[in-house]
Amino acid sequence: MVITDPLSGEPGEPGSPRRSGRPDSPGESGESGSRRGDRPSLGVFDGARPDHQGDLAPETAGMAPVPLSGRYGATWRNFTVWFGPNMELSGVFTGTLVFTLGLGFWPGLAAMLIGVALGALPVALLALWGPKTGMAQLPLARLPFGRSIALPALVQWFSAIAWDALVGLFGGEAVQILFHVPFFVGVLIVLGLEGAVGILGYEFIHQLEAWGSAILVVLFAILTVKIIQHGNVPMHSSVHGTAAVGIFVLVTTITFSGSFSWASYAADYSRYMKPDASGRGIFWATFAGLFTSLAWMYTIGLAGAKSFSNQTVAGVQNLMGGGFLGVLALVAILFGSVTGTAMNDYSGSLAVQAGGVRIRRPISAGLGTVLVFFLVLWIHGGDTASKFQNVLLFTAYWIAPFLAVVLIDWYRRGQSVTRTRLLETMNFRSLGSGWPALVALIVGFAAMVPFMNTGIIEGPAATALAGADISFYVGFVVAAAVYFPLRNLETGRARRVPSRLAAAGTGP
Repeated sequence: MVITDPLSGEPGEPGSPRRSGRPDSPGESGESGSRRGDRPSLGVFDGARPDHQGDLAPETAGMAPVPLSGRYGATWRNFTVWFGPNMELSGVFTGTLVFTLGLGFWPGLAAMLIGVALGALPVALLALWGPKTGMAQLPLARLPFGRSIALPALVQWFSAIAWDALVGLFGGEAVQILFHVPFFVGVLIVLGLEGAVGILGYEFIHQLEAWGSAILVVLFAILTVKIIQHGNVPMHSSVHGTAAVGIFVLVTTITFSGSFSWASYAADYSRYMKPDASGRGIFWATFAGLFTSLAWMYTIGLAGAKSFSNQTVAGVQNLMGGGFLGVLALVAILFGSVTGTAMNDYSGSLAVQAGGVRIRRPISAGLGTVLVFFLVLWIHGGDTASKFQNVLLFTAYWIAPFLAVVLIDWYRRGQSVTRTRLLETMNFRSLGSGWPALVALIVGFAAMVPFMNTGIIEGPAATALAGADISFYVGFVVAAAVYFPLRNLETGRARRVPSRLAAAGTGP
């Protein structure tokens, strides 16, 4: 058993709830109770939950910890839930960027595979925290961040909206071509479908990704064969020497961000699993799902870059030869857009609650979908490649210092936390300030800026490195170096205060 009954943290740990804080509702330690009736209420954070695999009852519950009695699910689901959402054209378009930046097929492929593998590792690691705690990733970060979780939660929400827009763009184009409707109508159809799945919740998403994985494998296998038959693969690089090295590192960073950007969602889709579920099985299923899907999509994009250009959806249809296969390709793009965006919508709604907004999760999921519509229109308005690269990188940059903070805090807590402590974090007002985590996040991100290379920012360090972007690694290291001593300082200070009060005879 990973969730223990004895208290696992000392009073006053940075970002942890104060002892005087009370949960929003009584009955916090109850584990029994049915999904729809007698389980203790936690206000807008609790509600109806699925209680077995295939249970498609709408999930009205939010970020409250999933009780032990409600845990279920096989570890293999971590493969399909991370494989399905990446089988869509934003990954293919990322592959075309490699050609645009000047790398040939083999060096480009090597850079992409390295980037995807490095980015998938932390996602697989964080996915283990779901079964251990029964909580989603951003709500769990209330432990180190305390009330300052409002900042990363807001950024997470915007990041989810940005990713929805990137993926929804291609789905909207597919619907436009399929049904001969205006582009904005196609976008509305895609967002309506993904919004419905995001609102309905956890089990709907798992089922969608399982079916989507099976269907999209077949359709993208046909596309792969067509690309091979078509030939015209960009084999030769147009950059050489130091410039080629810089672009190689930049491509690694771009594709790293594609898998790494899922890290702030990782525990969201494993938190219903039992605490004794195989950690090794969860880790490798998550890693394999991310790596195989993204590596496949990126490779398709690079190999077919000369055919796709900026008009990726039209390029895919032409490559398939039109007719029945062309229609299948468009259906695959539409379906892949829905599988990809539904998870962004769902995790974004959990982030809203984590940030202290007391709103039902399905409602916040619906509101996020509305905002996506306008961002899609902006990206579609011109210079798509540049906007795509910028959004892709900026939605992931902040996660590097965030990851450093949550990893250090988790391991300092002994990789264990009580259910009582988790329930206490539901009361936002009882949380500590979390200033060490916030300082580390801000300083870590600031340290990244000189090393960034996007269409908006090319820092002096990136310029000196011939365009290489190593900002993720810099941000992680700097944030860790800042947070570790500050956390120890704050924890030590919090422990000394009760000791002085007790010595003076004024303690409880």
